[in-house]
Amino acid sequence: MTVSSTAIGWETVIGLEVHCELATETKLFCGCPNAFGDEPNTNVCPVCLGLPGSLPVLNRQAVELAMRVGIALRCEVRPSIFHRKNYFYPDMPKDYQVSQYDRPINVGGHLDLPRVDGTGVTRIGITRAHMEEDTGKTTHVGESGRIHGADHALVDYNRAGVPLVEIVSEPDIRSADDARAYVNELRAILVAVGASDARMEEGSLRIDANISVRPLGAPDFGTRAEIKNLNSVRSLGRAVDYEVRRQIGLLEAGERVVQETRHWNEEAGRTSSMRSKEEANDYRYFPEPDLVPLVPSDGWRDAVAAALPALPADRRRTLATAAGVLPGDRAVVTVVALGLDGLVGVAVDGGADARLALNRAANEVAAAHVEPADVDAAGFTAVLRMEGDGLLTATQAKQVLAEVLAGGGDPAEIARARGFEALGADALVGVVDQVVAANPGEWARFRDGEQKLAGFFVGKVMAATQGKADGKAVTARLRQLAAT
Repeated sequence: MTVSSTAIGWETVIGLEVHCELATETKLFCGCPNAFGDEPNTNVCPVCLGLPGSLPVLNRQAVELAMRVGIALRCEVRPSIFHRKNYFYPDMPKDYQVSQYDRPINVGGHLDLPRVDGTGVTRIGITRAHMEEDTGKTTHVGESGRIHGADHALVDYNRAGVPLVEIVSEPDIRSADDARAYVNELRAILVAVGASDARMEEGSLRIDANISVRPLGAPDFGTRAEIKNLNSVRSLGRAVDYEVRRQIGLLEAGERVVQETRHWNEEAGRTSSMRSKEEANDYRYFPEPDLVPLVPSDGWRDAVAAALPALPADRRRTLATAAGVLPGDRAVVTVVALGLDGLVGVAVDGGADARLALNRAANEVAAAHVEPADVDAAGFTAVLRMEGDGLLTATQAKQVLAEVLAGGGDPAEIARARGFEALGADALVGVVDQVVAANPGEWARFRDGEQKLAGFFVGKVMAATQGKADGKAVTARLRQLAAT
């Protein structure tokens, strides 16, 4: 089959199910440790192994973390009950999963994505964010790494019973870019409220993507395929792009899309069929008889809401207001995503220019790949103030900041050791005048309106001063001369 390479005339419809392991000390219904990386089958007990006669006891911390997630996503926190979701698989020792079905704890929220152009937000609805227990982990040993072609399989039940929140979006996502942005924003919220470490590489955040296409303007959704267990944002984007092309190719060839569950092969860059898509009745849900209804009090909900920290969207607005830019500005999004907005705030409180602090954090600090807590905030502030006061050029400031980020030290001493001294105003005027006089042809063209030649003159002045000139001051002097 030849896959169409264009989506012209088609609309993509995506809904995401994000499974988030909660950062509890113990599992959802027993006292076994909730810990990643321990020896297989060491964090187990009769409850999470589903042995006869064992009874579950609900983890209060897990409920509170689930409420944090719901409140942060603007959901209504409701009384809820647990159900048994019945299916057989080796990593489910009870042959059913305890989940929530028609009465979940969190219902009807939304998540806003900042638009790249800064014009506002794209709102993605949240259908529900319900609690459930995680499964164990099956490792298929063999060349394929899949059940087909495996020599044998190993099962680790350490993860069985770990508390999860499954966050189900409305089918409001329309592109791979927005799908990636949604997961990144959701992950930032989960980490901010302390609900999860959201480490996709450790499986504490996993994504199922429901993808369909329909003719542009069509009122009804197309037939969807579900891509299971995507474990990185990159894989999510690639899987969406491939699946959209596959489905459009089928429909343009006069074939139909089958509702099914598909597997994403990262190495091959394609999806493949796993099984027909299950519906709710396939799981034979019924209320869990060993657990009472979960009814958080109003006081508990209010206390959880009051204790929530500032969310990423709030932090972006605060930072953008201080720097005089839009909340969707690339630098603002980068700084908040990396947790560097606190560093910018310290610098501004210390007298640094907010826009300069934002840009240096989004570029130089981000490129250094240092943890926010490891940055010398006083040194960062001092470098920015030296640059703002004209004691260092932008180029010099970046070099001094790089040394501060690498190993610390007094910025003034670093600048002195490097021989950095900003050129005084009188000396700068003389150098600019000399450069202009030495290049009469280029100067005439600049005065006639060829503004791109400003870079030519700035470069000449920088060379003549060994980088000690302030580029902005040079440009200002050029414009002053051109106006006379």
